[in-house]
Amino acid sequence: MKTFFVDSFTTTRFAGNPAAVCLPEHELSAATMQHVAAEIGFSETAFLRPDATRESYRIRFFTPKQEIPLCGHATLAAAKVLFDATGLPRVVFVNSAGVELLCEQVHGSIRMRFPVYETEPMAVPAAVLRALGLAHCLHARYSPRNNIILLEIDSAAELAGLQPDFAALLRAYHGINGVLVTACADAPPYDFHYRYFWPWAGTNEDPVTGGVQTFLTKYWADKLQRHQLRAFQSSARTGHMRTELLPDGVGIYGEAVTVLAGTFYLDPHEH
Repeated sequence: MKTFFVDSFTTTRFAGNPAAVCLPEHELSAATMQHVAAEIGFSETAFLRPDATRESYRIRFFTPKQEIPLCGHATLAAAKVLFDATGLPRVVFVNSAGVELLCEQVHGSIRMRFPVYETEPMAVPAAVLRALGLAHCLHARYSPRNNIILLEIDSAAELAGLQPDFAALLRAYHGINGVLVTACADAPPYDFHYRYFWPWAGTNEDPVTGGVQTFLTKYWADKLQRHQLRAFQSSARTGHMRTELLPDGVGIYGEAVTVLAGTFYLDPHEH
């Protein structure tokens, strides 16, 4: 199985968020894909298959722990692999929920068009804040479509310095995919910073997360009264992206660098 490692949302190797992109020659079972994702160990592994009914690719996303319906950095990595291989200017992916994800090459970047989702207010248990190392937060919201809690705090510097107790975080709340913590940028060129912690579904912290822009871009666009934004993820690897709130979705702009191309050996009878 042809397999690629790609650093997403960066222009340099060993930064951004690494994703694996796998191109199986035949259909694989969910169990096999889960084994492959666990073996690779990245926060996300994407599996692509041509869609026989349309000019697109079916895409499935697996963390080392489970399948999830949507991932931004793995979509970006998949687009990078296909664009480099085919030279085509655009590609459409269809995820497990039937959502079409359009990716286009635009002035040296890749633009992904994702759906936009609403958030709703919620009360966050104090134990969650303590596990994150926070005394308080400015606002707390919940994205039902993503099953993610959003917390806004008042300092980008405090955000960068967070060192969560992940064992305590897992005990503090159950049944969610992750907690996103965000803050308004304190200096150009970025508009907001964020970090994403998801020990429930993936790894402890995702280095650069594109899928959360389905609700985070709208959150900041409404607060800042601007439709075009620049985001910085202040994880250890760091990453950045431009986003745009559209009438019917979110545009996410990013770059990616392929760092490895090779072969993943599967049992010939494994499906």
